[in-house]
Amino acid sequence: MKKTFVLAPDSFKESMSAKRACEAMERGIRKVLPDAKVVQVTMADGGEGTVDALVDGSGGTSVEVTVSGPIPTEKVRTYFGLSADKQTAVIEMAKANGIELLAEEKRNPLITSTYGTGQMIKAALDQGVKKIIIGIGGSVTNDGGAGMAQALGVRLLDKESNELAAGGGALSRLAKIDMTTIDARLADTEVVIASDVTNPLTGPNGASVIFGPQKGATPEMVEELDKNLAHYAEIIKKDLAIDIAKQAGAGAAGGLGAGLLVFAGASMHSGVDLVIELTHLEEEIAHADYVFTGEGGMDFQTKFGKTPYGVAKLAKKYNKPVFACAGYIGEQVEVLYDEGMTAIFGILDKAGSLDAALKSGEANLERTVENIVRVLCIE
Repeated sequence: MKKTFVLAPDSFKESMSAKRACEAMERGIRKVLPDAKVVQVTMADGGEGTVDALVDGSGGTSVEVTVSGPIPTEKVRTYFGLSADKQTAVIEMAKANGIELLAEEKRNPLITSTYGTGQMIKAALDQGVKKIIIGIGGSVTNDGGAGMAQALGVRLLDKESNELAAGGGALSRLAKIDMTTIDARLADTEVVIASDVTNPLTGPNGASVIFGPQKGATPEMVEELDKNLAHYAEIIKKDLAIDIAKQAGAGAAGGLGAGLLVFAGASMHSGVDLVIELTHLEEEIAHADYVFTGEGGMDFQTKFGKTPYGVAKLAKKYNKPVFACAGYIGEQVEVLYDEGMTAIFGILDKAGSLDAALKSGEANLERTVENIVRVLCIE
């Protein structure tokens, strides 16, 4: 009787996309079981690869757009996903305002902006969608979603009724929020945030303190940015009667979480759970004999909403064995065994440079899966 393998990996960052990881896994399986039934379900957790995973998994299409990059005067050509029925758009903010779009020496969260993300939302609304899913991982911004809001028609004004400039540094001058010109289509559109970050907007666990340094913020900048976001939250509370400062997830993507919750009426959900739903992974796992997942690195943090954890949790529900492959295995990864993971395998074949490991990722993954399947065939 043919065995059914469901392959549900995330991307292996800088080595291979989730799609290519699936293909490498399938090659490994077919070296042992040429006639096996193999189902590929490309996965993501709201960060890099979310659009591609959902387009691949739902038979959708990509829509190309030109929007403002992290520095608003610099344009980027990018894309978002559109479901097969054209009712749902999937956006990755990192494709417009992500950290990988800006050289390290140019990263400055006082001036980087989410304006391009707002333009992507507007372009999705132009497609007539009823639902927009926004993955907000990988940002290089700390503006509280102010740029996004401005792109959608919100007027953020100083004491002289001038529009604020871009970036988290300008928020100290915010005096009034004018919502009268916001894009009216938002009211009829469900906006869903795909994120597993639970940090509040401000304070010691907030956007600026926790994530600011990796976006180029000096200690002095961190202090200024946190103070500015606190002021931003005060004006939101005064003008819109929304208390956002300490809401869980508001600090995601430099406060873009807050901006989307306040100005787009968004709801926040686990990124991997959204991908699981839209790719119908549960239906596939229910009929599987074996499940394979993985990503570039796994450790104790994988339990906090990463793809292998979401897949393992689902496999456990149906009592299916699930095997994970990773480029590296970090500390306390064993906590995943209690969450449904059957076994975890590192794929490196020898000690060497990071560059060499990334380049040989597909071959290493293929070989590792082949060896796992050879063991399974002993049964």
